[in-house]
Amino acid sequence: MLSFKKFTIAFLTITFFVFNQNTFAANVHSDSNELSAPADLNEFFSNSNTFFGKYVSNGKVDYALIGKQKAELVTLINMIEKADVSKADKNTKTAFYLNAYNLLTINSVVMNMPIKSPLDVKGFFDAKPHNIAGNMITLNDIENKFLRPDPRVHFALVCAAIGCPKLMSEAYMPDKVQTQLINQTKKAMNDASFIKVDASAKTVAISQLFDWYKDDFVNNTGTVINFINKFRSTPIPADYTVTFYNYDWNLNIK
Repeated sequence: MLSFKKFTIAFLTITFFVFNQNTFAANVHSDSNELSAPADLNEFFSNSNTFFGKYVSNGKVDYALIGKQKAELVTLINMIEKADVSKADKNTKTAFYLNAYNLLTINSVVMNMPIKSPLDVKGFFDAKPHNIAGNMITLNDIENKFLRPDPRVHFALVCAAIGCPKLMSEAYMPDKVQTQLINQTKKAMNDASFIKVDASAKTVAISQLFDWYKDDFVNNTGTVINFINKFRSTPIPADYTVTFYNYDWNLNIK
């Protein structure tokens, strides 16, 4: 009888130990899945839209205010890191990478303040890696590997400088990103401070951006001026002399 009691106690002890071990393992597995779960893309787009609306005005960014209220930006950067766009459609990927570029650019400025230009930070665009959907890549990588050669993206990606086309006060959204790209390009092409036409001298001065990415524009419409005219309300005459003005790398600070 004593032996049977000892056996029963031992069996119950082992059973309890195994049960608790399995329960512990299950809990660890559950927590691990929760930590590694991809960020909700819909939430990312919604939060990004709120962020740009709050901190961007007339193309200028309120870096000082963002620096005082970092939680919103930190949340968005975490979402960029955990995002899974591997099965997303083209428009979703385009919108994601456009927003990711602009948010990471803002974050890099905030992290390095006070600066007068993004060029004050060594490797800002071509050397500093960022965790984007689990991949360590640079800002230039986002542009060159995921968004080019579509020439319109050059008026949507904002490099934190005054010379860039103006940053929108809203996020790029999957369901309207193509329209947003067209609208941003139209705004830039009809902005007198960006496309500087002198009718009396029959000249037009355009951003160095058109020289740096010439192939994207030429491959799309044959010439840079053809591309510009495609989106202008008043076309630039073919006999105008074209020059490039220096890019203004001063910070687009509000």
